[in-house]
Amino acid sequence: MEVGLIVGLVIVGLFLLWLLFYFIPIGLWFNALVSGVHISLLQLILMRWRKVPPQIIVRNLIAAKKAGLNLNRNELEAHYLAGGHLNLVVQALISADKANMNLDFKTATAIDLAGRNVFEAVQMSVNPKVINTPPVAAVAKDGIQLIAKARVTVRTNIKQLVGGAGEETILARVGEGIVTSIGSAVTHKQVLENPDSISRVVLEKGLDSGTAFEILSIDIADIDVGKNIGAQLQMDQANADKNIAQAKAEERRAMAVALEQEMRAKAQDARAKVIEAEAEVPMALAAAFRQGHLGVMDYYRLENIKADTQMRESISKPASGQNK
Repeated sequence: MEVGLIVGLVIVGLFLLWLLFYFIPIGLWFNALVSGVHISLLQLILMRWRKVPPQIIVRNLIAAKKAGLNLNRNELEAHYLAGGHLNLVVQALISADKANMNLDFKTATAIDLAGRNVFEAVQMSVNPKVINTPPVAAVAKDGIQLIAKARVTVRTNIKQLVGGAGEETILARVGEGIVTSIGSAVTHKQVLENPDSISRVVLEKGLDSGTAFEILSIDIADIDVGKNIGAQLQMDQANADKNIAQAKAEERRAMAVALEQEMRAKAQDARAKVIEAEAEVPMALAAAFRQGHLGVMDYYRLENIKADTQMRESISKPASGQNK
């Protein structure tokens, strides 16, 4: 019974000791003290209540102190509570100080809270980054397509990192400059002979304005000859003209057919009227006989004239066939 009581007391004592050292981080306070960082034990205890890990604050204060930077504890806590990446900010400040870059704590925290990796930005400012553009196709004035690839060397522009455009904008502007440069060339051979002319034209446009980067150089890595776009366009135009001409010819043919059918209909109408008129001739003759306007001799003369006309037509038909 006494052994169990002793073990229980030991466990309770160890728990209370752990609880004491958790809320009163004496070891962390001593570590800061020997590192030259002056922070009271009470502040370390209050950090626990403010939901700020004392280890993160003290470790970054020590790193900054050893690097020769004087950072404010309250500002570190405020940035941590704002959701910032405190370790990256302190590392960026140390790297910027070693590289003689003008980067203060306020600017670094603003960049971090804007969603950018401030430490990576400082590294890129010291060690420029090379961005490879995708293949950019453009057509020279002679109609030949050229496909170019470029390497863009950029470094971070710290002053415009907050609110500045990213790599996508740089690539889009460089691609636009390549298209403009190739499109203004008289022949594709001129571009192939002097690919550096593209770089000069693109750099003169100031493509890095309003971006988070500064373009150091643009180098044309490769140029390939593509299709003969001019010839293809001429072929397409010729096919289009041919189709238009065929459509117009078909329209004229349809109009001619319709006109022919209309003329045939008119001719048939005329024949019908002639037949109708011829059918009324016997009736008119009979009426003339009844009324006394036509005698028998007149009728015989009319019949003789018709017979004479038919005979002449029959005689003239073989002669017409021989002339043809």
